[in-house]
Amino acid sequence: MRYPKFLEENGTIGFVAPSFGCNIEPYRTAFLSAQEKLSGKGHRLVLGPNCYEGKGIGISNTPALCAKELTDAYCSRESDLLLSCAGGELMCEILDDVDWEKIKNAPPKWYMGYSDNTNFTFLLATLCDVASVYGPNAPAFGMEPWHPAIADAYELLRGRKLTMEGYDCWEKESLKDEENPCMPYHATQPRELRFFPEAGNDGEIRMEGRLLGGCMDCLVNLLGTQYDRVEDFVQRYREDGILWFLEACDLNVMAIRRAVWQMQHAGWFRHVKGFLIGRPLQYGQVLMGLDQYHAVYDLLQEYRVPVVMDVDLGHLPPMMPLICGAKAVVTGGANQLTVAMKCE
Repeated sequence: MRYPKFLEENGTIGFVAPSFGCNIEPYRTAFLSAQEKLSGKGHRLVLGPNCYEGKGIGISNTPALCAKELTDAYCSRESDLLLSCAGGELMCEILDDVDWEKIKNAPPKWYMGYSDNTNFTFLLATLCDVASVYGPNAPAFGMEPWHPAIADAYELLRGRKLTMEGYDCWEKESLKDEENPCMPYHATQPRELRFFPEAGNDGEIRMEGRLLGGCMDCLVNLLGTQYDRVEDFVQRYREDGILWFLEACDLNVMAIRRAVWQMQHAGWFRHVKGFLIGRPLQYGQVLMGLDQYHAVYDLLQEYRVPVVMDVDLGHLPPMMPLICGAKAVVTGGANQLTVAMKCE
């Protein structure tokens, strides 16, 4: 696994929009605020040509232009790392136009984003053996004040904090809107981690392996395509074992269960050492007696590894920034969780 250099004092941050751009509110104003805050920390900023575009279908521009922006920015020496402007819907359509060979041969560079950005954060690891950060998109850095999760993401990019511990409360309903684009997270719901098997709730869990994962909506879309090199990846790192981190956006509980079944039967979970499952956007949903916990654990229990659910990860913020591809030691119990990452 190759690790990029962390962002140095006065280093340059690049912004790209391979999924949605920041062309409408509240994202545009939040993005402008993010630029102000990051430049205020001494960083030079470089914006890609699609950052304020909204011409595309489910993405900022045409797939070819989005892919060109991403390839050019990743391989350019002008920026030290890249932040994605947003998630979206159809970033998968740019993959055929991305110059993967050029990216593989370029010096590794940190790329951070989540949701639809799984199409790049995940593939950087599995196709290119380059670590990435599954973390907040650029406009989140425009909130006032920064939530500790945003500070954690910045500190991770600087290389000053590689151990994450989660947060006390999470946001069920956002107050951010067109009139209040820079509102901080409305974190009112107490965190309640669920440990499986349930006997582990009162005890301690420990798992160690290499982090891999992202948004399940995107992952199952990649499964079985020419971009699916997961079996090669898990075999290559079988001695380390894999810690899967997974979260869902649009998938309901039935679709989550189907996604887990599909990944399971594709061999993705070979050499697994544990699972970190984020709160799904459809939190609390029950369909035909199936809830978000049984949707996952009924299928994963056969691996006899720890499964932690309702983790601070994904579409119901705050989210812990995680290095996809890094080794990690995860410990937890009694509603606490610590992810200690190592770039090795």
